[in-house]
Amino acid sequence: MKSDPSRRSVLALGWVSFLTDVSSEMIYPLLPGFLTRNLRAGPAAIGLIEGIAETTASLAKIGSGVWSDRVRRRKPLVLLGYGIATVARPLVAFARVWTQVLAIRFADRLGKGIRTSPRDALLADIVPADRRGRAFGLQRAMDNAGALVGPLLATALLKLALADERTVFLLAAVPGVAAIVVLWLAVPDTVRRIDPAPAIAGPRSRLPKQFWKIIAVFAFFTLANSTDAFLLLRAQDAGVPIWQLPLLWAFFNGVKAATGVPGGALADRVGRVPAIVLGWIVYAVSYAGFAFVSGPFAIWGLFALYALFFGLTEGSERAFVADLVPVDLRGRAYGAFYAAVGIAALPASVAFGILWKRFGPRLAFLAGAAVALAAAIALWGISAKIRSKRPTREVSPTGPVTP
Repeated sequence: MKSDPSRRSVLALGWVSFLTDVSSEMIYPLLPGFLTRNLRAGPAAIGLIEGIAETTASLAKIGSGVWSDRVRRRKPLVLLGYGIATVARPLVAFARVWTQVLAIRFADRLGKGIRTSPRDALLADIVPADRRGRAFGLQRAMDNAGALVGPLLATALLKLALADERTVFLLAAVPGVAAIVVLWLAVPDTVRRIDPAPAIAGPRSRLPKQFWKIIAVFAFFTLANSTDAFLLLRAQDAGVPIWQLPLLWAFFNGVKAATGVPGGALADRVGRVPAIVLGWIVYAVSYAGFAFVSGPFAIWGLFALYALFFGLTEGSERAFVADLVPVDLRGRAYGAFYAAVGIAALPASVAFGILWKRFGPRLAFLAGAAVALAAAIALWGISAKIRSKRPTREVSPTGPVTP
């Protein structure tokens, strides 16, 4: 992106995501062990906590997206969402039973839900369609870079200065506050741009039918995509020491950060759907690997492969949603997207936890791999119908930008 106000706004949003994830990821990789060791929660409880948390976030994204379309203002909702999460997140330090962590994660993810749809709609408003994949890829890369720094900071604090996780949880408030300051000072309230015709034609007062078919496939894939807390538990089972878990998580997020922009650029060049389908295949292969892994060295390789899935899909999926609908419906489109995957996240995580408890981790991971492959096939088939009906000027969901 060339040097202009839109580029500065994209970078500012990237820094907001970076600082927020530093805060969040100082806590997240320590949380599964904290829950099981200190609060005596099992895999099913962890699945319930994370499933409810992510479903809450996704449902909140519906209302915030629709409201930001209605009032034509994105920034107030974004500020509110970041503020709620920043206040709630460090309260994990005071938890004495796992149900309190459930309530805190609920509030944290509620804030995420309030901010995400307006933020993504604002970012889509800022940049034209032919650079949207790169813009979302950059935002996700900055987000994942924060997720790299957060665990490293937590590891350094635990090794060099602090006695337990609870103080780390409290210190996570500092980068969260810094993110709100950057958002307040450096990001404009609303930037609107007239785009070419959306990839799916339909009434401009409601989301088109074909859009909902795509969203249904995304929700179906999410049934394979349980909480990553299970991957950290799998790493512990495979012999990774507890003190290395933040380092493993930092490595994972570093690979995500390194692949985010190239993944978004690939979606701009070859099309959104090929990039997403490739990512889902990578996901299935990595989950199959987690089913059979038996040593700590292999865990690091599988986390790198799993991170590539995010690099290929995170920016591509968000750009794809913006491509499919008119600009006036963009906020609610993101809300629908996040709500669908969030609703599916609850049964995905709960079912994975139950399968793990009753049959062991191998069957749970293999089931996730099978669903991911089925979703990839379904997305490719549905997108072929959309391609045959798309307008002449757009970002094709299955190919590069058309002239």
